[in-house]
Amino acid sequence: MADSATFLLAGVMGYPVMHSRSPMMHNFWFEKKMLNGRYLPLSIKPSNLESGLRALSSLGFSGCNLTIPHKEEALKVVDDCDDVARKIGAINCITVNPNNSLTGTNSDWYGFITSLNEEHPNWNVESGPVVVIGAGGAARAVCYGLLNEGVSEIRLINRTKERAEVLVHDFGRVVTPVDWRLRHEALSGTNLLVNTTSLGMVGQPSLDLCLDLLPTESVVYDLVYTPLETSLLFSARSRGNKTINGLGMLLHQAVPAWKSWFNIMPEVSDELRQLILNDIHK
Repeated sequence: MADSATFLLAGVMGYPVMHSRSPMMHNFWFEKKMLNGRYLPLSIKPSNLESGLRALSSLGFSGCNLTIPHKEEALKVVDDCDDVARKIGAINCITVNPNNSLTGTNSDWYGFITSLNEEHPNWNVESGPVVVIGAGGAARAVCYGLLNEGVSEIRLINRTKERAEVLVHDFGRVVTPVDWRLRHEALSGTNLLVNTTSLGMVGQPSLDLCLDLLPTESVVYDLVYTPLETSLLFSARSRGNKTINGLGMLLHQAVPAWKSWFNIMPEVSDELRQLILNDIHK
């Protein structure tokens, strides 16, 4: 348990970073746990990533989260990382150890799976293939989580097929790359559809995907949470599919960080969720 007499520090490092809602979430937990501490946005240019990370220990930070564009580059900086981060190929959480060394991990997969099971507990890995759209860091975390759950087939759709084939190499033949022009047909018989791209986010074009062949029993999960209902989720809900936005993943991926930094497991409560929702709706 963290020492309540010590001022605790953590933060999120990115560039840009001031848009992040992580400080609101973590500072809510500091208040609820009645701990002296603060979670800060740390705007660090890519060229300053190593010096920024190395400064954490001398500044008294217990650790930090990482967001775009630092998740992959941080692998080259930390002193150690776990097998999860190595497999996913990215770090979203760093812990400063007592000897000032830095250890990295990735909890994005945990946030994804926990949110999926929380919002749709009857979702079954044995009910059919999963379609994942995108082949970036978020897609890698999602694939890791799905494979960890025992999914036997992932159809990976990406505009650049070569990038999708990298995931096949890293995760095995459970992942099958699908050509972008065949994306509509790939939905046939699937159990879960996950969009890991930024398509549909505020300021971005919508995802061009026809859902006609998607079974109405399938769950549609969009990692985007601004807006809370993308055009993909609206279309899916309108035809009777169960839908999930990315807010739950954002909230749940933060829990393991507190365990690592402060040996505390905070709660993703309705009050916290409403706090973030109110901010999104401003």
